[in-house]
Amino acid sequence: MTSKDTSPDAGQDGKDAVSVFRPPTQTAPVVFAAPHSGRDYSPEFVARAKLDPLSLRRSEDAFVDRMFETAPGHGAPMIRANFPRAYVDANREAYELDPRMFQDRLPDHVTTRSPRITAGLGTVPRVVANGEEIYGDKLTFLEAQQRIEATHRRYHDALSGLIRDTRHAFGGCLLIDCHSMPSNIGTDGAQAALPDIVLGDCHATSAAAYFTDSIEAALKRLDFCVVRNRPYAGGYTTRYYGRPRYGIHAVQIEINRALYLDEQRIEALPAIDGIIRRIDAFIADICAETRRRLLPQAAE
Repeated sequence: MTSKDTSPDAGQDGKDAVSVFRPPTQTAPVVFAAPHSGRDYSPEFVARAKLDPLSLRRSEDAFVDRMFETAPGHGAPMIRANFPRAYVDANREAYELDPRMFQDRLPDHVTTRSPRITAGLGTVPRVVANGEEIYGDKLTFLEAQQRIEATHRRYHDALSGLIRDTRHAFGGCLLIDCHSMPSNIGTDGAQAALPDIVLGDCHATSAAAYFTDSIEAALKRLDFCVVRNRPYAGGYTTRYYGRPRYGIHAVQIEINRALYLDEQRIEALPAIDGIIRRIDAFIADICAETRRRLLPQAAE
């Protein structure tokens, strides 16, 4: 049995922005995060966009939260952003915005140039994952600011709190940032088949080698094909929170959507049940392994 804590503050358009699922007692120094699985598409946002609801879901890491929802049963908390990535992207800096999207001039504190902005995938995205423009007209900065403060900030306040509490209780923390990836982007950037899972540790800078090695080995024992850092080395969450020198290790997991998802309809395939069982076994394995590493006196 787990307990569920949700932010007391309103999320996007009155909804709770964040859900935190906690075990009755945290026994593993691991935090699982799902920043892109949110599917609270408010009528106001859908009306504001020029895309239909299915097209808006193209950026969503659909059902990834379901794959990792058993984490509290293994003694580790899980956090989920409930707002959709097309509305605000929690795996970006707080203010990473494309000036072309706005009627007014952006304040000086806003980051306006980055590869993500160029691709249209800033904190408030301009496009969905397949490149379709979300809006038919320009936004105001105030609109973006209100969204970010109501969603992105609350998500990261909650995530940083989980990491802080875990590090305090166990002397360290492993953050696993959970994502999915389109099936048709190859590891060399070409249109080719991906492996089952890509691990990103920012090229061995966001986590000690031991943790990335342990995650890779645990997944391979479950017959997943795994590669590292190609084409996804880790996003903002992995780069920002991963501080191995201070006992905080962060690894991004990208799961190939072809394993479990009809990518055109955004519907789960029957195979998802088997993937969930394998991911559950992975969660049990990595929680136990991380507990042994950070609490060597704990007998398993």
